Amino acid sequence: MEDTQKTRLFEETPIPKAVATLAIPTVLSSLVMVIYNLADTYFVGMTGDAIQNAAVTLAAPVLLAFNAVNNLFGVGSSSMMSRALGRKDYDTVYRSSAFGFYCALVCGALFSLCYTLFQGPLQQLLGVTPETALATGGYLRWTVSCGAVPSILNVVMAYLVRSEGATLHASIGTMSGCLLNIILDPIFILPWGLGMGAAGAGLATFISNCAACLYFFILLFVKRGRTYVCIKPAMALCKKEIVLGICSVGIPASIQNLLNVTGMTVLNNFTASFGSDPVAAMGIAQKLNQIPFHVALGTSQGIMPLVSYNYASGNTPRMKKTFIFTAKIALGFLMLTAVAYYLTAGWLVQLFINNDVVVAYGTRFLRGFCLSLPFICMDFLAVGVFQACGMGSKAFVFALLRKVILEIPALYILNWLFPLYGLAYAQFAAELVLSAAAVIVLTRLFRKLEQENPRLGRQGT
Repeated sequence: MEDTQKTRLFEETPIPKAVATLAIPTVLSSLVMVIYNLADTYFVGMTGDAIQNAAVTLAAPVLLAFNAVNNLFGVGSSSMMSRALGRKDYDTVYRSSAFGFYCALVCGALFSLCYTLFQGPLQQLLGVTPETALATGGYLRWTVSCGAVPSILNVVMAYLVRSEGATLHASIGTMSGCLLNIILDPIFILPWGLGMGAAGAGLATFISNCAACLYFFILLFVKRGRTYVCIKPAMALCKKEIVLGICSVGIPASIQNLLNVTGMTVLNNFTASFGSDPVAAMGIAQKLNQIPFHVALGTSQGIMPLVSYNYASGNTPRMKKTFIFTAKIALGFLMLTAVAYYLTAGWLVQLFINNDVVVAYGTRFLRGFCLSLPFICMDFLAVGVFQACGMGSKAFVFALLRKVILEIPALYILNWLFPLYGLAYAQFAAELVLSAAAVIVLTRLFRKLEQENPRLGRQGT
């Protein structure tokens, strides 16, 4: 099956329109988890209990770990699907989507089982104290023990749908869950409702993710025969080259996310040693910073199908123009956001909790975080190009540089030099170096592609 309307988007649509069509819905989808967490933080903050806020913060690395599976089977499969579309290899497209779907389903179930069996040691690793144990456990019960499968599956299905250019449907699916979460949060969290606190936030998230999954299943049923996304069990048994093609991109992307979880866990453990007020403040600052962070991430992921298709079809000039146009727009937006965050940091933090001590901490933290935003833009776009072209090894090198070589050591050094407050500047130090490396590597990559056979993408997956 060949859908000429979808191939026209990749081959003929003017680049600004094609980028907007793909990137805007993807940015909205990327913001869903942030909005979930912001809603949780906002309504939990309305209780005025720093321990409840700290619980949501301490649980965040576990939820972020879901992205390891999302990236492995979402990024890996969608990249493989888009490259196969560029080669008109539709059997590979179908098999890649089925493989990604069922692997995500199994991994979600294993994630839930492992947390339930080992929740005690894991909570200690997260920095949970006797003071925060009850609230953190209640939140994780709903979001992980019960909610791992729908949380992972709805994100992976959005990737699969997005890979064929249907970014609007991907966005509707994830955003519908987000809106439901915002509606349910106050009912489950606040005293005038069920009064469940952090546990109520977890329950609202669980129900919302189930609703998002339901949307995607209905979508695939309605579009059966007119979509490249396939979830037939028989198609999940892939050829070796397809599995390797998915894993070559997905595994580095997954490891990259696990390193992000490690970095957040180190940060939270450092912060937890200073008490629950700094932990609550750090959580609020992190979540505010995640908004522009995920705009950059969503933009890089949004253009991936366009980059993948044109890389595989050998249209290097269109691929390069796509990157340059996107970089200009994203960089300008993030620079403005960084200035706005720095000037309004105190007011933004105060929106989430009415506690002068927490607001004072959070203001300092957010001003440190926001300095890295313009540099994150180039880093993420570079990694998106590598993943789109099947160059998982390059993406993996950048992940190692970001966390293992630069950011985690910076956390130790800056916390030693400037206790507590130095932690907020580790990301800035890492991204400053990575953005320079991204410019150098991408310049060489595009030059190499322009010099090689323009049908380079035909040679393999």
